[in-house]
Amino acid sequence: MNPHEKENMVKRGKVYLVGAGPGDPGLLTLRGREVLERAEVVVFDYLANEELLKFVPPGAERIYVGKKGGEHTLGQEGINALLVEKGRENIVARLKGGDPFIFGRGGEEAQALIEAGVEFEVVPGVSAAAAVPAYAGIPLSHRDLTSTIAIITGHERADKEDTESKIAWDKISTGAGTLVFFMGVKNLPEICRKLIENGRSADTPIALVRWGTTPLQQTVAGTLSDIVEKVRAANLQPPAIIIVGEVVKCRDQMNWFERRPLFGRTIVVTRAREQASDFRAKLVELGASCIEFPTIEVVPPPSWAPLDEAISAISEYDWIIFTSVNGVRSFMGRMQAAGKDGRALHGIGLAAIGPKTAEALEAVMLRPDLVPSEYRAEAILEALAGYSVSGKRFLMPRAMVAREILPEKLRERGARVDVVPAYQTVLPERDAQKVRSLLTDGRIDCVTFTSSSTVSNFFAMVGKEEFERLQEKTAVACIGPITAETAAGFGLKTDVMPSEYTIGGLVEAIVAHFKID
Repeated sequence: MNPHEKENMVKRGKVYLVGAGPGDPGLLTLRGREVLERAEVVVFDYLANEELLKFVPPGAERIYVGKKGGEHTLGQEGINALLVEKGRENIVARLKGGDPFIFGRGGEEAQALIEAGVEFEVVPGVSAAAAVPAYAGIPLSHRDLTSTIAIITGHERADKEDTESKIAWDKISTGAGTLVFFMGVKNLPEICRKLIENGRSADTPIALVRWGTTPLQQTVAGTLSDIVEKVRAANLQPPAIIIVGEVVKCRDQMNWFERRPLFGRTIVVTRAREQASDFRAKLVELGASCIEFPTIEVVPPPSWAPLDEAISAISEYDWIIFTSVNGVRSFMGRMQAAGKDGRALHGIGLAAIGPKTAEALEAVMLRPDLVPSEYRAEAILEALAGYSVSGKRFLMPRAMVAREILPEKLRERGARVDVVPAYQTVLPERDAQKVRSLLTDGRIDCVTFTSSSTVSNFFAMVGKEEFERLQEKTAVACIGPITAETAAGFGLKTDVMPSEYTIGGLVEAIVAHFKID
Protein backbone atom coordinates (compact mmCIF):
# COMPACT_ATOMS: atom_id res chain seq x y z
CA MET A 1 0.00 0.00 0.00
CA ASN A 2 1.52 3.32 -1.04
CA PRO A 3 1.52 6.42 1.23
CA HIS A 4 -1.25 8.07 -0.82
CA GLU A 5 -3.59 5.13 -0.21
CA LYS A 6 -2.74 5.18 3.50
CA GLU A 7 -3.56 8.89 3.64
CA ASN A 8 -6.95 8.26 2.07
CA MET A 9 -7.69 5.67 4.75
CA VAL A 10 -7.25 8.24 7.53
CA LYS A 11 -10.62 9.31 8.88
CA ARG A 12 -11.12 12.95 8.06
CA GLY A 13 -13.96 13.81 10.42
CA LYS A 14 -13.91 14.30 14.16
CA VAL A 15 -16.42 15.47 16.75
CA TYR A 16 -15.35 17.61 19.69
CA LEU A 17 -17.73 17.62 22.65
CA VAL A 18 -16.98 21.13 23.90
CA GLY A 19 -18.09 22.52 27.24
CA ALA A 20 -19.19 26.11 26.64
CA GLY A 21 -19.30 27.03 30.31
CA PRO A 22 -22.35 28.24 32.23
CA GLY A 23 -23.12 31.45 30.31
CA ASP A 24 -20.37 34.03 30.78
CA PRO A 25 -18.45 33.82 27.47
CA GLY A 26 -15.26 34.67 29.34
CA LEU A 27 -15.39 31.24 30.98
CA LEU A 28 -14.84 29.35 27.72
CA THR A 29 -11.56 27.42 27.94
CA LEU A 30 -8.63 28.14 25.64
CA ARG A 31 -8.95 24.65 24.19
CA GLY A 32 -12.65 25.25 23.53
CA ARG A 33 -11.92 28.45 21.63
CA GLU A 34 -9.19 26.71 19.64
CA VAL A 35 -11.67 24.04 18.52
CA LEU A 36 -14.32 26.60 17.58
CA GLU A 37 -11.83 28.56 15.49
CA ARG A 38 -11.23 25.62 13.17
CA ALA A 39 -14.68 24.02 13.22
CA GLU A 40 -16.47 23.29 9.96
CA VAL A 41 -19.78 22.49 11.67
CA VAL A 42 -21.03 23.80 15.01
CA VAL A 43 -23.93 22.10 16.77
CA PHE A 44 -25.00 24.24 19.72
CA ASP A 45 -27.46 24.17 22.62
CA TYR A 46 -29.96 26.53 24.19
CA LEU A 47 -27.68 27.04 27.20
CA ALA A 48 -24.54 27.76 25.15
CA ASN A 49 -23.96 31.51 24.84
CA GLU A 50 -24.37 32.43 21.16
CA GLU A 51 -21.66 35.07 21.56
CA LEU A 52 -19.19 32.19 21.39
CA LEU A 53 -20.13 31.74 17.73
CA LYS A 54 -18.01 34.79 16.92
CA PHE A 55 -14.99 32.47 17.19
CA VAL A 56 -16.38 30.20 14.45
CA PRO A 57 -15.11 30.68 10.87
CA PRO A 58 -17.61 32.59 8.66
CA GLY A 59 -18.13 29.66 6.29
CA ALA A 60 -18.84 27.07 9.00
CA GLU A 61 -22.28 25.48 9.19
CA ARG A 62 -24.21 26.45 12.34
CA ILE A 63 -26.93 24.10 13.62
CA TYR A 64 -29.10 24.94 16.62
CA VAL A 65 -30.44 21.94 18.54
CA GLY A 66 -31.59 23.66 21.73
CA LYS A 67 -33.94 22.13 24.25
CA LYS A 68 -35.81 24.09 26.89
CA GLY A 69 -38.84 23.45 29.03
CA GLY A 70 -39.96 20.42 27.07
CA GLU A 71 -39.58 22.16 23.69
CA HIS A 72 -37.12 20.19 21.57
CA THR A 73 -35.71 21.51 18.33
CA LEU A 74 -34.26 18.04 17.86
CA GLY A 75 -34.56 15.05 20.22
CA GLN A 76 -31.47 13.44 21.72
CA GLU A 77 -31.57 10.52 19.30
CA GLY A 78 -31.76 13.01 16.44
CA ILE A 79 -28.79 14.93 17.82
CA ASN A 80 -26.78 11.71 18.10
CA ALA A 81 -27.57 10.85 14.48
CA LEU A 82 -26.67 14.38 13.36
CA LEU A 83 -23.28 14.22 15.09
CA VAL A 84 -22.55 10.86 13.47
CA GLU A 85 -23.57 12.13 10.03
CA LYS A 86 -21.59 15.39 10.21
CA GLY A 87 -18.69 13.87 12.10
CA ARG A 88 -17.78 11.36 9.39
CA GLU A 89 -16.45 14.04 7.03
CA ASN A 90 -16.20 17.27 9.06
CA ILE A 91 -14.53 18.84 12.05
CA VAL A 92 -17.56 19.22 14.32
CA ALA A 93 -17.74 21.32 17.48
CA ARG A 94 -20.62 20.10 19.63
CA LEU A 95 -21.04 23.14 21.88
CA LYS A 96 -22.79 22.26 25.13
CA GLY A 97 -23.64 24.47 28.10
CA GLY A 98 -21.47 23.90 31.17
CA ASP A 99 -19.47 20.68 31.03
CA PRO A 100 -20.50 17.96 28.54
CA PHE A 101 -20.06 15.12 31.06
CA ILE A 102 -21.97 16.74 33.96
CA PHE A 103 -25.68 16.36 33.20
CA GLY A 104 -24.95 17.40 29.63
CA ARG A 105 -25.68 14.04 27.97
CA GLY A 106 -22.14 14.10 26.63
CA GLY A 107 -21.72 10.47 27.67
CA GLU A 108 -24.70 9.42 25.51
CA GLU A 109 -23.35 11.34 22.52
CA ALA A 110 -19.88 9.85 22.99
CA GLN A 111 -21.39 6.34 23.03
CA ALA A 112 -23.27 7.01 19.78
CA LEU A 113 -20.03 8.22 18.13
CA ILE A 114 -18.12 5.16 19.39
CA GLU A 115 -20.77 2.78 18.01
CA ALA A 116 -20.61 4.54 14.62
CA GLY A 117 -16.82 4.51 14.55
CA VAL A 118 -16.55 8.32 14.52
CA GLU A 119 -13.50 9.81 16.22
CA PHE A 120 -14.24 12.18 19.09
CA GLU A 121 -12.59 14.24 21.81
CA VAL A 122 -14.01 15.71 25.01
CA VAL A 123 -13.14 19.32 25.86
CA PRO A 124 -14.26 19.84 29.47
CA GLY A 125 -16.01 23.08 30.32
CA VAL A 126 -16.47 25.13 33.47
CA SER A 127 -19.46 23.46 35.10
CA ALA A 128 -22.45 25.45 36.28
CA ALA A 129 -22.17 23.45 39.51
CA ALA A 130 -18.99 25.37 40.39
CA ALA A 131 -19.38 28.67 38.52
CA VAL A 132 -22.99 29.63 39.26
CA PRO A 133 -22.68 29.42 43.08
CA ALA A 134 -19.39 31.33 42.84
CA TYR A 135 -21.08 34.16 40.91
CA ALA A 136 -23.83 34.19 43.52
CA GLY A 137 -21.26 34.58 46.30
CA ILE A 138 -21.65 31.01 47.58
CA PRO A 139 -18.50 28.87 48.06
CA LEU A 140 -19.39 25.18 47.74
CA SER A 141 -16.91 24.30 50.44
CA HIS A 142 -15.65 26.20 53.46
CA ARG A 143 -13.43 24.83 56.23
CA ASP A 144 -15.73 26.25 58.91
CA LEU A 145 -18.91 24.90 57.30
CA THR A 146 -18.44 21.78 55.16
CA SER A 147 -15.89 19.70 53.30
CA THR A 148 -18.32 17.54 51.33
CA ILE A 149 -20.23 18.33 48.13
CA ALA A 150 -22.78 16.35 46.12
CA ILE A 151 -24.05 17.17 42.61
CA ILE A 152 -27.53 15.82 41.87
CA THR A 153 -30.07 16.01 39.08
CA GLY A 154 -33.31 17.64 40.10
CA HIS A 155 -35.11 16.20 37.10
CA GLU A 156 -34.71 12.48 36.45
CA ARG A 157 -35.42 11.25 32.93
CA ALA A 158 -39.13 10.81 32.30
CA ASP A 159 -38.87 8.06 29.70
CA LYS A 160 -37.33 5.39 31.95
CA GLU A 161 -39.35 2.23 32.53
CA ASP A 162 -38.24 1.97 36.14
CA THR A 163 -40.20 4.67 37.96
CA GLU A 164 -38.14 4.22 41.13
CA SER A 165 -35.89 7.22 41.79
CA LYS A 166 -32.17 6.57 41.43
CA ILE A 167 -31.46 9.26 44.03
CA ALA A 168 -30.73 7.81 47.47
CA TRP A 169 -32.52 10.54 49.40
CA ASP A 170 -31.89 8.82 52.73
CA LYS A 171 -28.15 9.07 52.13
CA ILE A 172 -27.63 12.35 50.25
CA SER A 173 -29.96 14.42 52.47
CA THR A 174 -27.48 14.42 55.35
CA GLY A 175 -24.51 12.66 53.71
CA ALA A 176 -23.00 15.81 52.13
CA GLY A 177 -22.74 19.29 53.55
CA THR A 178 -23.45 21.08 50.26
CA LEU A 179 -25.97 19.80 47.71
CA VAL A 180 -26.10 21.20 44.17
CA PHE A 181 -29.16 20.35 42.10
CA PHE A 182 -29.40 20.80 38.32
CA MET A 183 -32.75 21.30 36.54
CA GLY A 184 -34.79 21.26 39.73
CA VAL A 185 -37.00 24.37 39.66
CA LYS A 186 -40.20 22.55 38.72
CA ASN A 187 -39.49 19.83 41.28
CA LEU A 188 -38.47 22.23 44.05
CA PRO A 189 -41.39 21.37 46.39
CA GLU A 190 -40.60 17.66 46.07
CA ILE A 191 -36.85 18.23 46.59
CA CYS A 192 -37.45 20.22 49.76
CA ARG A 193 -39.95 17.65 51.05
CA LYS A 194 -37.61 14.72 50.41
CA LEU A 195 -34.67 16.43 52.11
CA ILE A 196 -36.68 17.30 55.23
CA GLU A 197 -38.28 13.84 55.39
CA ASN A 198 -34.82 12.29 55.27
CA GLY A 199 -33.27 14.28 58.07
CA ARG A 200 -32.24 17.66 56.73
CA SER A 201 -33.33 20.51 58.99
CA ALA A 202 -36.16 22.67 57.66
CA ASP A 203 -34.03 25.69 58.59
CA THR A 204 -31.24 24.66 56.22
CA PRO A 205 -30.28 27.60 53.93
CA ILE A 206 -31.06 27.17 50.23
CA ALA A 207 -30.64 29.41 47.17
CA LEU A 208 -31.78 29.20 43.56
CA VAL A 209 -29.74 31.03 40.92
CA ARG A 210 -31.27 31.60 37.48
CA TRP A 211 -29.12 32.41 34.43
CA GLY A 212 -26.03 32.34 36.64
CA THR A 213 -22.83 34.09 35.47
CA THR A 214 -24.77 36.31 33.04
CA PRO A 215 -26.12 39.87 33.45
CA LEU A 216 -29.58 38.28 33.77
CA GLN A 217 -28.59 36.42 36.94
CA GLN A 218 -31.38 36.25 39.52
CA THR A 219 -30.99 34.76 42.98
CA VAL A 220 -33.66 33.81 45.51
CA ALA A 221 -32.51 32.60 48.95
CA GLY A 222 -34.35 31.19 51.93
CA THR A 223 -34.66 27.96 53.89
CA LEU A 224 -36.04 24.55 52.99
CA SER A 225 -39.25 25.52 54.78
CA ASP A 226 -39.95 28.82 52.97
CA ILE A 227 -38.06 28.73 49.64
CA VAL A 228 -40.98 27.35 47.60
CA GLU A 229 -43.14 30.35 48.47
CA LYS A 230 -40.27 32.78 47.88
CA VAL A 231 -39.54 31.33 44.44
CA ARG A 232 -43.23 31.50 43.56
CA ALA A 233 -43.43 35.14 44.68
CA ALA A 234 -40.34 36.02 42.63
CA ASN A 235 -41.74 34.13 39.62
CA LEU A 236 -38.33 32.54 39.15
CA GLN A 237 -38.33 30.25 36.11
CA PRO A 238 -35.87 27.64 34.79
CA PRO A 239 -33.00 27.31 34.10
CA ALA A 240 -31.59 27.56 37.60
CA ILE A 241 -29.09 25.89 39.90
CA ILE A 242 -30.17 24.99 43.45
CA ILE A 243 -27.64 25.11 46.30
CA VAL A 244 -28.50 23.63 49.69
CA GLY A 245 -26.32 23.95 52.78
CA GLU A 246 -24.81 26.26 55.39
CA VAL A 247 -22.48 27.75 52.75
CA VAL A 248 -25.46 29.70 51.36
CA LYS A 249 -25.11 32.02 54.36
CA CYS A 250 -21.81 33.27 52.90
CA ARG A 251 -23.76 35.05 50.17
CA ASP A 252 -24.52 37.95 52.54
CA GLN A 253 -20.78 38.75 52.59
CA MET A 254 -19.54 37.45 49.26
CA ASN A 255 -22.20 38.53 46.77
CA TRP A 256 -19.74 40.31 44.46
CA PHE A 257 -21.37 39.77 41.06
CA GLU A 258 -24.83 41.18 41.70
CA ARG A 259 -23.41 44.18 43.60
CA ARG A 260 -21.61 45.62 40.58
CA PRO A 261 -22.83 49.17 39.83
CA LEU A 262 -24.52 48.43 36.49
CA PHE A 263 -25.84 44.96 37.33
CA GLY A 264 -29.31 44.41 35.92
CA ARG A 265 -29.05 47.38 33.54
CA THR A 266 -29.56 46.88 29.80
CA ILE A 267 -27.52 49.31 27.71
CA VAL A 268 -27.53 49.77 23.94
CA VAL A 269 -24.16 50.45 22.32
CA THR A 270 -24.52 52.22 18.97
CA ARG A 271 -20.84 52.51 18.02
CA ALA A 272 -19.52 50.86 14.89
CA ARG A 273 -18.89 47.17 15.59
CA GLU A 274 -15.10 47.44 15.15
CA GLN A 275 -14.98 50.24 17.75
CA ALA A 276 -17.54 48.91 20.23
CA SER A 277 -15.49 46.19 21.91
CA ASP A 278 -13.60 48.39 24.40
CA PHE A 279 -16.72 50.36 25.35
CA ARG A 280 -18.81 47.21 25.68
CA ALA A 281 -16.13 45.46 27.75
CA LYS A 282 -16.05 48.32 30.26
CA LEU A 283 -19.84 48.25 30.66
CA VAL A 284 -20.00 44.45 30.98
CA GLU A 285 -17.22 44.50 33.58
CA LEU A 286 -19.46 46.77 35.65
CA GLY A 287 -22.39 44.36 35.34
CA ALA A 288 -24.39 45.71 32.41
CA SER A 289 -26.13 43.60 29.81
CA CYS A 290 -25.06 45.16 26.51
CA ILE A 291 -26.94 45.09 23.22
CA GLU A 292 -24.62 45.85 20.33
CA PHE A 293 -26.64 47.83 17.82
CA PRO A 294 -24.11 49.52 15.52
CA THR A 295 -25.76 52.41 13.73
CA ILE A 296 -22.72 53.26 11.66
CA GLU A 297 -20.41 51.20 9.52
CA VAL A 298 -16.97 52.51 8.62
CA VAL A 299 -16.12 51.97 4.95
CA PRO A 300 -13.55 53.39 2.50
CA PRO A 301 -14.36 56.69 0.76
CA PRO A 302 -15.69 56.61 -2.83
CA SER A 303 -12.13 57.24 -4.03
CA TRP A 304 -8.69 57.07 -2.44
CA ALA A 305 -7.30 59.54 -4.98
CA PRO A 306 -7.48 62.75 -2.83
CA LEU A 307 -5.79 61.06 0.13
CA ASP A 308 -3.20 59.35 -2.06
CA GLU A 309 -2.36 62.69 -3.73
CA ALA A 310 -1.91 64.32 -0.32
CA ILE A 311 0.38 61.50 0.81
CA SER A 312 2.46 61.78 -2.36
CA ALA A 313 3.12 65.43 -1.43
CA ILE A 314 3.29 64.82 2.33
CA SER A 315 6.56 66.73 2.82
CA GLU A 316 4.79 69.95 1.84
CA TYR A 317 2.60 69.91 4.96
CA ASP A 318 3.44 71.56 8.28
CA TRP A 319 0.68 69.88 10.31
CA ILE A 320 -1.55 66.82 10.10
CA ILE A 321 -4.66 66.91 12.28
CA PHE A 322 -6.29 63.58 13.16
CA THR A 323 -9.85 63.81 14.52
CA SER A 324 -10.52 60.08 15.01
CA VAL A 325 -8.95 56.66 15.34
CA ASN A 326 -10.49 55.74 11.98
CA GLY A 327 -8.67 58.66 10.36
CA VAL A 328 -5.35 57.42 11.75
CA ARG A 329 -5.95 53.85 10.55
CA SER A 330 -7.00 54.85 7.04
CA PHE A 331 -4.16 57.36 6.66
CA MET A 332 -1.50 54.88 7.78
CA GLY A 333 -3.02 52.20 5.54
CA ARG A 334 -2.65 54.44 2.49
CA MET A 335 0.86 55.43 3.60
CA GLN A 336 1.79 51.78 3.59
CA ALA A 337 0.15 51.28 0.19
CA ALA A 338 2.35 54.12 -1.11
CA GLY A 339 5.48 52.46 0.28
CA LYS A 340 5.94 55.06 3.02
CA ASP A 341 6.17 54.83 6.81
CA GLY A 342 6.52 57.18 9.76
CA ARG A 343 9.88 58.47 8.53
CA ALA A 344 8.03 60.37 5.79
CA LEU A 345 6.38 62.48 8.52
CA HIS A 346 9.66 63.82 9.92
CA GLY A 347 9.34 67.50 10.75
CA ILE A 348 5.54 67.55 10.44
CA GLY A 349 3.47 68.49 13.50
CA LEU A 350 0.89 65.87 14.50
CA ALA A 351 -2.31 66.80 16.34
CA ALA A 352 -4.78 64.30 17.83
CA ILE A 353 -8.24 65.30 19.01
CA GLY A 354 -8.17 63.04 22.08
CA PRO A 355 -6.34 60.29 23.96
CA LYS A 356 -7.71 57.38 21.90
CA THR A 357 -6.63 59.05 18.66
CA ALA A 358 -3.26 59.74 20.28
CA GLU A 359 -2.99 56.07 21.27
CA ALA A 360 -3.69 55.05 17.67
CA LEU A 361 -0.75 57.21 16.55
CA GLU A 362 1.51 55.87 19.28
CA ALA A 363 0.60 52.32 18.22
CA VAL A 364 2.39 53.03 14.92
CA MET A 365 5.34 54.67 16.69
CA LEU A 366 4.18 58.27 16.15
CA ARG A 367 3.99 60.63 19.11
CA PRO A 368 1.49 63.48 18.70
CA ASP A 369 2.79 66.99 19.30
CA LEU A 370 -0.58 68.33 20.37
CA VAL A 371 -3.49 66.74 22.26
CA PRO A 372 -6.00 69.27 23.66
CA SER A 373 -7.32 68.96 27.20
CA GLU A 374 -10.89 69.01 25.88
CA TYR A 375 -11.64 66.53 23.13
CA ARG A 376 -13.41 68.49 20.39
CA ALA A 377 -12.52 70.55 17.33
CA GLU A 378 -12.76 73.89 19.12
CA ALA A 379 -10.18 72.74 21.66
CA ILE A 380 -7.67 71.99 18.89
CA LEU A 381 -8.09 75.58 17.71
CA GLU A 382 -7.41 76.83 21.25
CA ALA A 383 -4.35 74.58 21.57
CA LEU A 384 -3.00 75.92 18.27
CA ALA A 385 -3.33 79.50 19.55
CA GLY A 386 0.28 79.37 20.68
CA TYR A 387 1.48 78.47 17.19
CA SER A 388 1.83 80.64 14.13
CA VAL A 389 -0.53 79.10 11.60
CA SER A 390 -0.67 81.84 8.98
CA GLY A 391 0.80 80.52 5.75
CA LYS A 392 1.19 77.03 7.21
CA ARG A 393 -0.23 74.07 5.37
CA PHE A 394 -2.53 71.65 7.22
CA LEU A 395 -3.77 68.20 6.19
CA MET A 396 -6.95 66.78 7.73
CA PRO A 397 -7.63 63.10 6.82
CA ARG A 398 -11.10 62.54 8.26
CA ALA A 399 -14.64 61.30 7.64
CA MET A 400 -16.16 62.32 4.33
CA VAL A 401 -18.95 64.17 6.17
CA ALA A 402 -17.89 66.07 9.29
CA ARG A 403 -18.16 69.45 11.01
CA GLU A 404 -16.44 72.26 9.11
CA ILE A 405 -15.63 74.52 12.03
CA LEU A 406 -11.99 73.45 12.38
CA PRO A 407 -10.87 73.93 8.76
CA GLU A 408 -12.93 77.13 8.44
CA LYS A 409 -11.39 78.75 11.53
CA LEU A 410 -7.87 77.74 10.49
CA ARG A 411 -8.43 79.31 7.09
CA GLU A 412 -9.65 82.49 8.79
CA ARG A 413 -6.29 82.61 10.56
CA GLY A 414 -4.44 82.38 7.25
CA ALA A 415 -3.72 78.66 7.13
CA ARG A 416 -3.95 76.56 3.98
CA VAL A 417 -6.07 73.52 4.81
CA ASP A 418 -6.62 70.37 2.74
CA VAL A 419 -9.52 68.27 3.98
CA VAL A 420 -9.41 64.82 2.39
CA PRO A 421 -11.81 61.90 2.96
CA ALA A 422 -10.04 59.00 4.69
CA TYR A 423 -13.24 57.02 5.31
CA GLN A 424 -16.99 57.39 5.36
CA THR A 425 -19.70 56.21 7.71
CA VAL A 426 -22.79 54.58 6.27
CA LEU A 427 -26.02 53.16 7.61
CA PRO A 428 -25.51 49.43 8.23
CA GLU A 429 -28.00 46.93 6.90
CA ARG A 430 -29.61 45.26 9.89
CA ASP A 431 -32.97 44.51 11.44
CA ALA A 432 -33.95 46.98 14.18
CA GLN A 433 -37.01 45.01 15.36
CA LYS A 434 -35.33 43.60 18.47
CA VAL A 435 -34.35 47.04 19.73
CA ARG A 436 -37.78 48.47 18.85
CA SER A 437 -39.46 45.69 20.85
CA LEU A 438 -37.21 46.20 23.87
CA LEU A 439 -37.85 49.93 23.81
CA THR A 440 -41.58 49.36 23.58
CA ASP A 441 -41.45 46.97 26.53
CA GLY A 442 -39.37 49.42 28.58
CA ARG A 443 -36.54 46.91 28.92
CA ILE A 444 -33.72 49.22 27.82
CA ASP A 445 -32.23 51.35 30.60
CA CYS A 446 -29.86 53.43 28.52
CA VAL A 447 -28.97 54.16 24.89
CA THR A 448 -25.46 55.47 24.30
CA PHE A 449 -24.36 57.81 21.52
CA THR A 450 -20.69 58.47 20.80
CA SER A 451 -21.06 60.75 17.76
CA SER A 452 -23.66 62.78 15.93
CA SER A 453 -23.90 60.16 13.21
CA THR A 454 -24.83 57.45 15.73
CA VAL A 455 -27.77 59.64 16.79
CA SER A 456 -29.09 60.41 13.31
CA ASN A 457 -28.61 56.84 12.11
CA PHE A 458 -30.31 55.39 15.19
CA PHE A 459 -33.27 57.64 14.43
CA ALA A 460 -33.29 56.45 10.80
CA MET A 461 -33.16 52.77 11.81
CA VAL A 462 -35.52 52.69 14.78
CA GLY A 463 -38.09 55.31 13.80
CA LYS A 464 -39.46 58.51 15.32
CA GLU A 465 -42.24 56.99 17.42
CA GLU A 466 -39.92 54.64 19.32
CA PHE A 467 -37.32 57.39 19.56
CA GLU A 468 -39.73 59.74 21.35
CA ARG A 469 -40.73 56.93 23.71
CA LEU A 470 -37.10 56.70 24.87
CA GLN A 471 -37.36 59.50 27.38
CA GLU A 472 -40.14 57.82 29.33
CA LYS A 473 -38.10 54.86 30.65
CA THR A 474 -34.72 55.04 28.95
CA ALA A 475 -31.77 57.32 29.70
CA VAL A 476 -29.93 58.94 26.79
CA ALA A 477 -26.14 59.10 27.20
CA CYS A 478 -24.08 61.33 24.88
CA ILE A 479 -20.30 61.47 24.84
CA GLY A 480 -20.15 65.26 24.48
CA PRO A 481 -22.00 68.51 23.75
CA ILE A 482 -21.91 68.19 19.95
CA THR A 483 -23.54 64.76 20.12
CA ALA A 484 -26.03 66.06 22.69
CA GLU A 485 -26.85 68.97 20.39
CA THR A 486 -27.66 66.51 17.60
CA ALA A 487 -29.85 64.51 19.99
CA ALA A 488 -31.69 67.68 20.97
CA GLY A 489 -32.40 68.27 17.29
CA PHE A 490 -34.40 65.03 17.34
CA GLY A 491 -36.28 66.08 20.45
CA LEU A 492 -34.18 64.10 22.91
CA LYS A 493 -33.02 65.32 26.29
CA THR A 494 -29.54 64.11 27.22
CA ASP A 495 -29.59 62.55 30.68
CA VAL A 496 -25.92 61.55 30.85
CA MET A 497 -22.90 63.47 29.56
CA PRO A 498 -19.37 63.23 30.98
CA SER A 499 -17.15 66.19 31.79
CA GLU A 500 -14.37 64.43 29.89
CA TYR A 501 -15.54 63.53 26.39
CA THR A 502 -14.03 60.05 26.23
CA ILE A 503 -15.35 56.49 26.41
CA GLY A 504 -13.91 56.16 29.90
CA GLY A 505 -15.60 59.39 30.94
CA LEU A 506 -18.91 58.25 29.45
CA VAL A 507 -18.77 54.96 31.38
CA GLU A 508 -18.12 56.81 34.65
CA ALA A 509 -21.01 59.18 33.95
CA ILE A 510 -23.38 56.26 33.26
CA VAL A 511 -22.38 54.62 36.56
CA ALA A 512 -22.93 57.89 38.43
CA HIS A 513 -26.34 58.38 36.80
CA PHE A 514 -27.68 54.99 37.85
CA LYS A 515 -26.11 55.24 41.29
CA ILE A 516 -28.14 58.39 41.90
CA ASP A 517 -31.19 56.83 40.24
